[in-house]
Amino acid sequence: MTDTTAVLDEEGYLLNLQDWTPELAHQLAQDVDIALTEAHWEIIYILRDFYQEYEVSPAMRPLVKAVSKKLGAEKGRSIYLMTLFPGSPPKLAAKIAGLPKPANCL
Repeated sequence: MTDTTAVLDEEGYLLNLQDWTPELAHQLAQDVDIALTEAHWEIIYILRDFYQEYEVSPAMRPLVKAVSKKLGAEKGRSIYLMTLFPGSPPKLAAKIAGLPKPANCL
């Protein structure tokens, strides 16, 4: 269960982005049966940097591009992101990173 001091919306996204902490990220990940590894943290911090720069959570294509730019072509692939964040990597990673739901993700 998530930290009681953090307020989430009905889909589990953090309402106040300033409430995010690495500890909360662990809790949010546990809620969806993900044990965060160094590989997950690389993506989470890229997402948070992306959000800080563009004030939007990236959908799959911009996320893949950002990861590829920072970590190289091998990790900048949707298949790789799917292994870390199954289902919808942009939505799941944004949720764990304490960011809003990507606008064009259903």
